[in-house]
Amino acid sequence: MKIKLYFFIACFFQTGLIAFSQTTQQKVNEYIKEIDVFLINEYMQFVSIPNVTKDSLNILRNAEFIKTMMESRGIKAEFLTGITPKVNPVVFGEVKVPGAKYTLSFYAHYDGQPVNPAKWTGGLEPFRPLFIDKPIEQGGKILKVRDRVSPEWRLTGRGSADDKAGVMTILNAYDALVKTGTALKHNIKFFFEGEEEDGSTHLDEIFKKNKDKLQTDLWVIVDGPRHVSGKKMISFGVRGDVNMNLTVYGPKRPLHSGYYGNWAPNPALSLVRLLGKMKDDNGNILIDGYYDDVVPLSAREKEAIAQIPNIEETLKKELGIAAPEGNGKSFLELLHLPTLNINGIRSADVGELAANIIPVKAEATLDLRLVLGNEVDKQINKVVKHIEKNGFHVIDHEPTDEERLKYSKLIKITRGIGYPAQRTSFDLPIAQSMVKAVQTTVDYPVILLPSMGGSLPLYLFEKTLYAKVITVPVVNYDNNQHAENENVQLKFLWEGIETIAAIMMMDHQ
Repeated sequence: MKIKLYFFIACFFQTGLIAFSQTTQQKVNEYIKEIDVFLINEYMQFVSIPNVTKDSLNILRNAEFIKTMMESRGIKAEFLTGITPKVNPVVFGEVKVPGAKYTLSFYAHYDGQPVNPAKWTGGLEPFRPLFIDKPIEQGGKILKVRDRVSPEWRLTGRGSADDKAGVMTILNAYDALVKTGTALKHNIKFFFEGEEEDGSTHLDEIFKKNKDKLQTDLWVIVDGPRHVSGKKMISFGVRGDVNMNLTVYGPKRPLHSGYYGNWAPNPALSLVRLLGKMKDDNGNILIDGYYDDVVPLSAREKEAIAQIPNIEETLKKELGIAAPEGNGKSFLELLHLPTLNINGIRSADVGELAANIIPVKAEATLDLRLVLGNEVDKQINKVVKHIEKNGFHVIDHEPTDEERLKYSKLIKITRGIGYPAQRTSFDLPIAQSMVKAVQTTVDYPVILLPSMGGSLPLYLFEKTLYAKVITVPVVNYDNNQHAENENVQLKFLWEGIETIAAIMMMDHQ
């Protein structure tokens, strides 16, 4: 007889066995309601500290703030680094519980993406957290601070959702359990990274240097948005990621388009022609072998996807999209395939600054999202071969005069630091224990997603620490992470605390 994916969830409802008792859950929720103003005030201080990854001075201020948050909650905290000097520190803490058989480790990152303050609208600023009643893009207004805060309000600021929310919910889940007199079952470790938005370039060396200290039974990654429906979600994997930078060259100096048009090759036109040959009108990637290495979803993973609510019409309406790519494949099917995205394209100027010239170069950055089975170098090489197949001579430096005269189509390609995808099996007993724990906090089936669309270097947890990894997103899906007007809805913070507290108290044999 085929075992259904939600069989164990149904059993829990039918038998009344609850891993996270309603009494404990109610105590946690009531405690949070009592101190919500304090928690939000503390969080606003945290969000107000600039956290762009390469801003090392302010990153250290963030790390010190987290350390203070931990110590005020009775957690002994320290900074972990690797062997490279001046690395953004990991803030680490550990709570040992007498008689505990298992250790759960909780991860979030406190660094954020770069910001362009000029793009923040409606009176919002990246590092001046404010309350708004709804997204600015939907006519949201700034609210005046009051004695109480509404769970429907949103708090703005870079990092408010991605991923200082992870730090906030993890620490306050632990604190709520302690303050309500709940006896902890497992050892708990806290690990807050400061370089995730820069590709976690030193995470592996931090792991290797502190390997003994970081042994655990399960890593719980608190990052990313919940499902579009607002339902709680658990993700068992993430995509990998790597960027490629392309530069196509034209004349050595800008040329008058009237005097030289029809004669001097235009690099902008050359680049967009090349990019246009990478995907067809349905969004299918035309690069040879691009999909060949994909590890297919298991029957159980496919079944999980079939249980997830369809939100495509909602997204189409919200985002103003008439016809999505994918040639009929569903949103979730496409989520589990590799992508090739143009992050940005640039050549000369447009609008009021536009001049009648043939530009000297055109640039684009590609974002390659990888799924299980894709190798970073191999996927990049597929793109490079495609570019060569289209007549380009590939270099990794500024072209010499000799190269300019020898090759009619020159392109410089550089790459970022990338990493592969990761996926954990649904069938692991500790994974099922975690699902059961989260399920006790809601009256609908928790959404189980084989892999998120976003990327984290979770493969390192398996490769270096030999650990299992599962992701629990906590913030609202419309949070504008990585973009202007980033925000988090307060009720998602409160529900995130509830979720993580349940995981900290999960039953596992």
